[in-house]
Amino acid sequence: MLLLAALPARSLNQDDNEMVSTVTGFYGAEAGRRASGWRQLIREGQESGWSERDTLSRVNRFFNRLHFIDDIKLWGKEDYWATPLEMLGAGGGDCEDFSIAKYFSLLELGVDDEKLRLVYVKALRLNQFHMVVAYYPAPSSVPLILDNLEGTIRPATQRSDLQPVYSFNGQHLWLMKERGRGELAGQASRLSLWNDLRSRFGVNRLNRPTMDLDR
Repeated sequence: MLLLAALPARSLNQDDNEMVSTVTGFYGAEAGRRASGWRQLIREGQESGWSERDTLSRVNRFFNRLHFIDDIKLWGKEDYWATPLEMLGAGGGDCEDFSIAKYFSLLELGVDDEKLRLVYVKALRLNQFHMVVAYYPAPSSVPLILDNLEGTIRPATQRSDLQPVYSFNGQHLWLMKERGRGELAGQASRLSLWNDLRSRFGVNRLNRPTMDLDR
């Protein structure tokens, strides 16, 4: 059973309660508690006015407590990008799911989309492709990297183990030419998995994992 650190009790709004109820009904009581913890985190951040760096740390820490599970084992597909609610319902996901959940949480906590990118990289030590979140304090800054493989948020220049391939956010797609930067290559709408994810997230639709989960 996955246990998340207790959060201060926060009053959830109607939309929050509906999300928690939906996750509970679909995945079970433990999943509902994970979803409630996420919504409490969001409400706490919105009410407390965290700094952006504090927001990054809290969101990164919250989701990194979940389990890594391969898509083929969890969803029965080679590549499936889960919504945050699906990931919380299942109790884990793969690197894309960690990054997507962090990205949408940061947006909801007021971090500007222009400061965020989902970055597809080659994890050199593992010799496999991987996804992280990059946060740019300013357009010309070296980004900070949020990663489920490493708990510490560090500048991209200190992540020699990651080789960037491409990155995107809600609007744009970049091909990476040098560490931490990239060349604008078009609209993020070119990414079909990204489009499918955003359409599912927008209507709060859930899918059920194919594996048996410890709730």
